[in-house]
Amino acid sequence: MVIKEANLDVIATRRSQYPDDGKPEFLLVGRSNVGKSSFINTILSRHNLAYISSKPGKTQTLNFYAVNNQFYLIDVPGYGYASTDKKTQTKFGLMIEEYLEKRTELKRVFLLIDFRHGPTEDDMLMYNFLKYYNLPVTVIATKADKVGGSKKEKNLKDILRAMDLAVGDDFVVFSSVTKLGVKEVLKKIEDIIME
Repeated sequence: MVIKEANLDVIATRRSQYPDDGKPEFLLVGRSNVGKSSFINTILSRHNLAYISSKPGKTQTLNFYAVNNQFYLIDVPGYGYASTDKKTQTKFGLMIEEYLEKRTELKRVFLLIDFRHGPTEDDMLMYNFLKYYNLPVTVIATKADKVGGSKKEKNLKDILRAMDLAVGDDFVVFSSVTKLGVKEVLKKIEDIIME
C-alpha cells in the first residue's frame, strides 16, 4: 500500500461526531509515552501530521486520520500517565468505551507497547478489555531500534509469553527510526480493507 494522502479529518469526543461514511477504521491504543504519534507519522509517511509532544498525555480526543480516502486511523488518549487526574482518566475511559461498544466500522485495534520493557499492567488491562469486546488485536512493539542484538530475541520471547495472545491476534516489532514493521502494518491494513 502506498500512502498518497492523509489528514486529520475528524476530532471527536462523542458518538454523534464520528464520521458516518462507513469506511473501515483502525484504532490505536497505548501508554501516553509509547510513541503513538511517531507510529502514525511513520506509517502515513508524514513528519508532523500527529503532534509529538515532549510531555505525554497531549491527546484528549478521538482523532480520525483519513488515509487515501479509503480508511481511518484513529488515535485516542494514552493511558498510564501519572499526572492525568482521575476525573480526566475516567472521562477518557468512557469516551473510548463508547467508541468500542457499537462501532461496526472498527476492523482492528493496534495496541502499542514498548519493546524495551514489555507489557505493563496497564497494557495487559487494555488487552483484556479489548478481548472483552471480542476485538481483533495486533500488538505493536515500538522503539525496537533501542534494543541491542542479543536482547531482541529475549524481549520478543518475554513479551509473547507475558501477553499470551488470543487466536487471530498477532505481533509486529516496530521502529519509527529504522522503519522496521512499517510494510507489515500497511500490508495488514490493506488485506483487511480488501476482505
